[in-house]
Amino acid sequence: MRLTLGPVLYNWEPSVWRDYHYRIADEAPVDAVCIGEVVCSKRLPFFQDMIPEVAERLARAGKEVVLSSLALVTLERERKQTASLAREADHLVEVNDISALVHLAGRPHAIGPYVNVYNEATLKWLAGNGACRVCLPPELPAASIRVLAESCPGVDIEVWSFGRAPLAISARCYHARLHKLSKDNCQFVCGKDPDGLATDTLDGQKFLTVNGVQTLSSTYVNLIGSIPDLQAMGVSSCRISPQTCDMVAVTKVFRDVADGVIRPEQGREALASICDGVSFSNGFFKGQAGMLFQPGIANGASGAGMTGV
Repeated sequence: MRLTLGPVLYNWEPSVWRDYHYRIADEAPVDAVCIGEVVCSKRLPFFQDMIPEVAERLARAGKEVVLSSLALVTLERERKQTASLAREADHLVEVNDISALVHLAGRPHAIGPYVNVYNEATLKWLAGNGACRVCLPPELPAASIRVLAESCPGVDIEVWSFGRAPLAISARCYHARLHKLSKDNCQFVCGKDPDGLATDTLDGQKFLTVNGVQTLSSTYVNLIGSIPDLQAMGVSSCRISPQTCDMVAVTKVFRDVADGVIRPEQGREALASICDGVSFSNGFFKGQAGMLFQPGIANGASGAGMTGV
């Protein structure tokens, strides 16, 4: 089982972003690291000049470098930026908006979790276009993951296994609106919330997390207890999404469970200690409400039915 560290989704200070990746390069037992801006193109200039140096540091450490594209392309500037990334990148490109596909046709590339791969036909079409790796959307249940993994053996299937689940992305900026600012003059207020801004229901229940134009789950997805199920399905990689907790420690726990060094239940206990105070979820994987968490064997993990549309 490979471990892939996803791109940083939040607006971290450039020096924090750089130093985080340096530590990942030196200490984290992951196989691949995705870097780049996925959520808001306005954030990219702050750390863009650091990307080549970070990519080189990761590559020297034996990590595969993957360059992630923007998840929602709405402006001419963003379209040109995406096209340039797809055409000129020295590393594997992860597509998060299908506008990049035309520039990558026939070349090996990855598909990110923001592209809706819900059935076998979509997966096979993407594979025919050059996709060699697909990170499935986090809302897919185990039964669907199994069918997709079995339907296209030439493509590596990756599953979102840790971190807040991306639920929606919009052209409007919720962070700016909350501070009575416009999106064009947002003053980058999202940087005040390096792990996202928690939102509650009227009765005080934790509900969602706001990250600029992106809506995430309140809980951290945690599939460490289902790693044996994922391996049995033929899943190639676990996607671990960066949060403000100790990500080196998180990846080491995932590595130990995947390698059989510790039991899945021990891994859950270790993650609970690392992510003190954060609630976990695995409801989507179990075919239930996404916010729920149930330990044990995945519901439908051995089923053959396709529940995605």
